[in-house]
Parts: sequence; C-alpha cells; structure tokens
Amino acid sequence: MRNFGLFKPGPRHAFRLVLFGGLVAVPLAVAAAMTIWPGETWHAGPIGRDLEPERIAAGLLPGHAVSVPAVEPGLAQSEARETESATAIVHQTLTVERGDTLMAMLVNAGVGRGEAHEAISALRKVFQPRDLRPGQGIELSLAPASSPDQSETNKDLRLVSLGLQPSVERDVRVTRNDETGFVALAIKRPLIDRTVGARGVIESNLSLAGREAGLPFQVLTDLIRMFSFDVDFQRDFQQGDSFEVVYDAKFEENGDLAKAQDIVYAALTLSGKRLELYRYTPKSGNVDFFDPKGDSVRKTLMRTPIDGARLSSGFGMRKHPILGYSKMHRGIDFAAPTGTPIYAAGDGTVESAGRNGSYGNYVRIRHNSTYKTAYAHMSRFGKGVRKGTRVKQGQVIGYVGTTGRSTGPHLHYEMIVNGRQTNPRSVKLPSGEKLKGKDLEAFAARRAEIDELRATLIGEPQIVQAD
Repeated sequence: MRNFGLFKPGPRHAFRLVLFGGLVAVPLAVAAAMTIWPGETWHAGPIGRDLEPERIAAGLLPGHAVSVPAVEPGLAQSEARETESATAIVHQTLTVERGDTLMAMLVNAGVGRGEAHEAISALRKVFQPRDLRPGQGIELSLAPASSPDQSETNKDLRLVSLGLQPSVERDVRVTRNDETGFVALAIKRPLIDRTVGARGVIESNLSLAGREAGLPFQVLTDLIRMFSFDVDFQRDFQQGDSFEVVYDAKFEENGDLAKAQDIVYAALTLSGKRLELYRYTPKSGNVDFFDPKGDSVRKTLMRTPIDGARLSSGFGMRKHPILGYSKMHRGIDFAAPTGTPIYAAGDGTVESAGRNGSYGNYVRIRHNSTYKTAYAHMSRFGKGVRKGTRVKQGQVIGYVGTTGRSTGPHLHYEMIVNGRQTNPRSVKLPSGEKLKGKDLEAFAARRAEIDELRATLIGEPQIVQAD
C-alpha cells in the first residue's frame, strides 16, 4: 500500500499531512483544502515526488492540484467572523427581582463589569435604571468575547444589545456600536386609543362579576373605590344586581389590551336602585365623579379603605376570639390576604405610626377637628408614612397583616368622631363639591355626551324596579 501526502511546494515544504490509504486521502484532502492560502496552489501526490504540470489532472485524488482564487485581503476572515458571531449570539431574558441592580444582573449574566458600566451609562440618557421594578423583563443579546489572548478563566461575554419596556407607551434599547460605543434609543410604541364598555350581572360579588365580564384589574379596583363612599360591598349586594362601566384604554395594533386608563362612567344597580357616576373636571381643576345632579361622590372619609376585603367583624359587643370573654369591639374588621394595600380614608396628617400594644403596627390620621381614623394589625407601613406626614385620600398607608393581638390577617378600622370611636357604617359623612352655575351647565352637556357614548357601547341601561 502506497502512502500519499499533501504538501505545498516552496518555503513551507516542511508542512505535511501523511495519509494512509488512497480512500482515506480523498475526504482528508478536502478538509485540508479548507485552510489553503488564497491565490496559492497546493499539490497532492506521492511524498518526495516532484510532479510535472502535464501529469496533473482535474480532481482531488492523489497526484492532482487544488487552486484557490485570490480574494480581497481580510475579506474572507471578516465574513467568517461575522458568520461565527451571528451563530454564537445567545439571547437571554432576565427578570428583575426585589433588591436587584442592573449592574449586578449584567455581571451575573456574564458581562464584564467595565462593559456593563458603559452600557448603563448609555442607558441613563433615555431611562434611569433605578426606576426598574420587580417583575420587569430585560432582553439581552450576548456573544463570546472576541479577544484572541483571552484567558480560559475569563468567562466575560460581549454585550450585543439590551432591551426593556419601561411602559406600554415605549421601548428602550441599547446596542453596541464598534465606532462610538453603546448607543441608547427610546422607541415610541404605536398604540391605539379606544373607549370600551362592559356590563355584568352580580351573582356572588362584584370582583368575580367584573373578572367574568373581562374588566382589567385596575378598572375593577377603581370601580370599587369610586363607590366605596356609599356602598357596603359586603351587605348591599344581592344576587341579580348589575354594573356598567365605560373606560378609556390603549390597545396594541393586534387588538390586545396594552393599558386600561380612566373610567368615564360607572353605574351600579342594587335592588332596583341605580347609582350613576360621571367623570368630570370642574373649573376648580379637581377631577372627580359626580352623580346626575352634579353632587360629588367624594365624601370626607371612605367607609371601606381597602379593596376586595370581607367584613369579618362588626362594631359592638362580641366575644373576643382570643380573650374568650365579651368585649366592646370599637371598629370593624376586614379580612384580606397579608400584603393587601390599605388606603387613607381621607386627606389628613398622620398622628401616630408605629407599634401600639395589642393593635400591632398602627396608624392614626387626623382629618380635621372632627374626624380621625385608625388602622391596626398592619404587616408593614406605606412608603414615607410616619408621624407628621401629610397623606391624601386613597394613598397607600400600609398593608394588611396580623401583628398584635390577632387571629389572622385583617384590617381593624376605626372612625373617631369628636374623640369617640364610632361605627364607620353609621356615620353620616358630608359630601364633597356640589356643581353650580356654569359648572353645572357644562357638566349637564358632558353627561349627555357620555350617555350617548354609553348607549352606543353597551346599550340603554336596564333597570329592574324593586318590589
């Protein structure tokens, strides 16, 4: 059996690949041809024999030649690098968790600290990393570091791009530019504004009926809050009651809901009695909801300063669940999962915020010379809530918990009138603004527009008269 070799005539004579067997020579010769220098000719033939041109035939068999056409210097290597880079890019999706920083997330993903700093510096021109929120997604495109003398222990990756969506209205993207470094760009997303109407029948509770009607969570929350001044959500509803709501929203181009916005109109029909509220901005500039007569729904205080809770204990004498004997219960309890937000029942100043014996974590707010409200058993306080802080109605002041003398997570809510703890459900609260004069005339015109819009979206109101 003859041995065949592949060699290049000239200065690189010493480079040889010895092939054993004619059949093995063919595939290995093809592989070797992939490394031939552009513009040079290699000869395949018996080792040590000088082949004459007239004896060289076409093909890749021993004793034949392979020619590679000359190309522009560096082009082949550049194209190879681009192909390798494209196939080597890895895409990752990171999810922001509580306590995360963008720098730490990039470094943990394999990006070098210096490169991560450059990308974050570019990002700050269009978005502040400190505004990242838990649950937010970050899309990364990464490629192997290109340094040829990089040590085996250095696992840093090249950041090709970084993308995130800080809001439904815009995307933010940071991309690598080999000439200028990282470049950040904010892209406005094409969203469609639309007004939506929905109607539902209440079989058990408003929250469930709202979800079944497809109401976004924020719209359902706002709907409950709007009526919380006048409606007891535990006792006022009966099977067959209904609701209607008209709200503004933004939609993706494919029709998916991107963001629910303001409620324009809402109505509850309770035991045949219809309660209607219209969104309107009077000359005072304070956006509010008004009934058909132009009276604001807003009262001095909210009767239910929590969303979706169950009334678990009323005001008055009761057998204490822990002490075991009858004792006056000077507030009302709302059972809800730990962490449920608790709202300030009205504008005011925080008189107390801290630990308070059997109340556990406790907040008391002075609203005016007549009214105060108190909130107990919180798991934690709202951001910035401390003694002397001014709070607005509806502001989160804490979260449901079971601190102090408590058998389970709930809010203990007290209303203090002229220094005495009073049943929040029985207190007659003064209403807010009453529209008059030109404001009332403008409101009547706006109300007619909303009624026409509502009829188009969900039909005429269906009122069932009580027996």
